[in-house]
Amino acid sequence: MTSQPPARPSSARVVLLTGPSGSGKTSLAALTGLPVLNLDDFYKEGTDPTLPQLPGGGTDWDSPHSWDAGAALAAIEALCGTGRTTVPVYDISVSACVGEAGLDIGDAPLFIAEGIFAADVIAECRTAGVLADALCLRGRPTTTFRRRLVRDLREARKSAPYLVRRGLRLLRAERSVVARHCALGAHPCAKPEALARISAVQAVEALDEAVRRASSTQ
Repeated sequence: MTSQPPARPSSARVVLLTGPSGSGKTSLAALTGLPVLNLDDFYKEGTDPTLPQLPGGGTDWDSPHSWDAGAALAAIEALCGTGRTTVPVYDISVSACVGEAGLDIGDAPLFIAEGIFAADVIAECRTAGVLADALCLRGRPTTTFRRRLVRDLREARKSAPYLVRRGLRLLRAERSVVARHCALGAHPCAKPEALARISAVQAVEALDEAVRRASSTQ
């Protein structure tokens, strides 16, 4: 029998990072140097009968109902409680989970969970006492449109006609998407402010961690 390392006391907290698709969440999260949980890996399988549909036909992948919020929240809570969890590996091009991977944040007191539906678990994370901050990246809708289309075409996420139609639909809906995230509790901001807020939280968490370590050695 293989022994497992003991679970650590619950201490980590999460910064939820949301915003429209293409707003720069992934690149910003990488800049912080913090461990990152990719919430877009918790999309439902393309064969799931509960997937929401667009009025003209086809799956609405921009609806929060296309996402498994329960599984995403469980992963966040596991990372906060034990520092490790198993996450799905989702391939957007085939709309399916193609495997799973372990995520271990070690003894990091803070990590980022980023994705277009991150705001949908703000209330639960706050209730659980693990929420450090919740941010919604926003910018010019035309800039987001260009960035999103270039990325999606480069990664061949879907067919080109589909990506163009989706991009135009999201361009028109961007302000309402941001408003929804904010109504759920996310703070709207551009990249510089987001980085500043995350740095401030990091400083507080580092101080708290130092105090805890000092107390444990006395």
